[in-house]
Amino acid sequence: MRLSRGLAALTLIVSLFTIPAHAEFLYKDEVVHNPKFAEQINAIGAELKAKTGVSLYLVMVRDLDNNQTIADFEKNITAQLDQPAVVMTFIELKQQVDILARPTTLYKHFNKSQVLSPNATFMGAVMSSIMFARSFDEAKELIVNRGGTILPILGEKTKGNETVSKYSVAMFNGYTDVAEQIAEYQGVTLSSSAGSGSKNFIDILRVVFYGIIIYALFIYVRGRFFRKKGSSNE
Repeated sequence: MRLSRGLAALTLIVSLFTIPAHAEFLYKDEVVHNPKFAEQINAIGAELKAKTGVSLYLVMVRDLDNNQTIADFEKNITAQLDQPAVVMTFIELKQQVDILARPTTLYKHFNKSQVLSPNATFMGAVMSSIMFARSFDEAKELIVNRGGTILPILGEKTKGNETVSKYSVAMFNGYTDVAEQIAEYQGVTLSSSAGSGSKNFIDILRVVFYGIIIYALFIYVRGRFFRKKGSSNE
């Protein structure tokens, strides 16, 4: 109940940004539908294109056609785009995320495995390697490629319309991560990505989102403590 109320506040914060924008680099959006989000994505994508020649597109759809894979979906989109281009895709109902680069030499410009890592921290990567790695090489890969900027946020539990706020944070996180890596590889800096506008926007979302998660955990732990204490007194 308290978690739902808190996340409702986050949704309200997102909805307050109502600046209309044409988002060329938000190639398709069936999920977030937020003008400010679109404006920020477009600003970063436009600057990246101007300074590096690389177009970075974000595609967010509800679902795919029957029997269509996310790889096939991305290939159909890139076939319509001028290269060099990178397409980041999120399929809401399947909870799938992928990044496709064309030409494939663009993969040298950013670390796809790191961006899509399920582990944001070193300790998380170590735990995943212990629990899931089937070989030393797999364990090493999990640890080396930690620092995921999308999946750890998508993995947080939310309900109803509040989930859209989570998608905004996760995909903006990943988009800016890839954009900044491509820019750094080519020796340029993105003012739109590191500047006050987009940074303040995403920082507000992050602080409120993670604050709510921490608060919910605190309430849960406190509730269990008092229940246990009450039982012992009886």
